[in-house]
Amino acid sequence: MSKIAVIDFETTGLSPANGDRATEVAVVIIDENRVIGSYQSLMNAGKRIPAFVQRLTGITDAMIRQAPPSSEVMQELAEFVGDIPFVAHNAAFDSKFIDAEWSRIHHQRSQTFACSLLLSRRLYPNFHNYKLGNLARYLNLPTAERSHRALADAELTAKLIIQIKADLQAKYAIDQVSHEMLCLLQKAPKSRIDEVVQKAQRNLRFCNNRYDHETMK
Repeated sequence: MSKIAVIDFETTGLSPANGDRATEVAVVIIDENRVIGSYQSLMNAGKRIPAFVQRLTGITDAMIRQAPPSSEVMQELAEFVGDIPFVAHNAAFDSKFIDAEWSRIHHQRSQTFACSLLLSRRLYPNFHNYKLGNLARYLNLPTAERSHRALADAELTAKLIIQIKADLQAKYAIDQVSHEMLCLLQKAPKSRIDEVVQKAQRNLRFCNNRYDHETMK
């Protein structure tokens, strides 16, 4: 599968384990190097947003009161994404919130997450800071006027992932960078990046050859 779902949440705090809830979610679907679809919605979880979070995101309690219930939004999200694998910037954060919110509607995530933050640390080791906005400046990516809103951050993360894939393709002269390769690279020591890319390429060629063989029978 070449499609990737780039996801971002805005929330009332840092951890669903402490009772924090999502206030907004956005997903941008990319296929190879282009955006092919997106979904965004505020959501009402019936929880007040701390004042400092309102100042950071611009999402207010009044906005949330007019938003659809979280259960409705998360069901729509599940239908929109299907089984497309995920990418997020700091995926440890977003994966916790999607799992917590989906569990409330008795839906379980089957997809793996790749993390553009971990990937950036490995592929651009000389950068001084790996916040999304700083990475955009280092890599000359076009940015939205407003950060800390789900759709703007998901769109910027999508641009970052497209750039990461393009840089890998150029450096290693490869045609395709799969989600599986991204997941392998984010866990690899920086000294073994070359080895992991080569292994992923061998696996991809094996799978493609096996598929071609099966379809010719």
